[in-house]
Amino acid sequence: MNNLTVTLVQQVIVPNDPQHNLDVFAQSMTAITKTDLIVLPEVFTTGFCAGARNYAEVEGGRAYQWMQQQAAKHDAVVTGSLVVKDGEQYFNRLVWMRPDGSYTEYDKRHLFRMAGEHTRYAMGKERVLVEINGWRVLPLICYDLRFPVWSRNRNDYDLALYVANWPSVRALHWNRLLQARAIENLSYILGVNRVGMDEAEQHYAGDSSVYGPAGELIATSQEAELITVELYAEKLTEYREKFPAYLDADEFILQHSI
Repeated sequence: MNNLTVTLVQQVIVPNDPQHNLDVFAQSMTAITKTDLIVLPEVFTTGFCAGARNYAEVEGGRAYQWMQQQAAKHDAVVTGSLVVKDGEQYFNRLVWMRPDGSYTEYDKRHLFRMAGEHTRYAMGKERVLVEINGWRVLPLICYDLRFPVWSRNRNDYDLALYVANWPSVRALHWNRLLQARAIENLSYILGVNRVGMDEAEQHYAGDSSVYGPAGELIATSQEAELITVELYAEKLTEYREKFPAYLDADEFILQHSI
């Protein structure tokens, strides 16, 4: 496992204007020199708005093609979530796009009922793991952060990432839970949020952050900008060897509700 360079892309998202948002993210990404993984926020083409389903992507559509182009251009994995229509259902779907154009998808498990997300989207049922440069990665979406069982490291990941539209009124929760997930899972954790205001005049402070396996804050920002950080494989291995709390973890079986 080699060191991993990650770039978090924190930007304003304009509701109901996918092409504008794609253009803004593409422009901001031109400043990237060399990285392995580029992480965009949740529903980065639309924002978490009431009419997002009107701009739903289809598999292989505009946003998928854009992600393929950006992954090839930067020779890096590009990931973030989209509103996707699949058959007659809509999903909040994370796409893990590789430079060769292949991809893996994860559908958001925990739908944010306080905003009615559970009435508009279908719930994901499968936990997904991906690999990059020898790193095992668990990709998750926003509200998933509140549920430690779903985020639990079963000795099968080195990095968990959360893409989000998490408003500043609950910024304390965002920051504390990201740190907690790092500490309890002995893993690197990164969270990518948005900034600015949404159509409901709800403010987003960003706080896109990277935490180390001991819970130490490595980087954070409240600005519309890129955050590039190197994650150290040797540091992760050494910490797990010195503090192997995972050896005393409780065993459990996760029951999948439908």
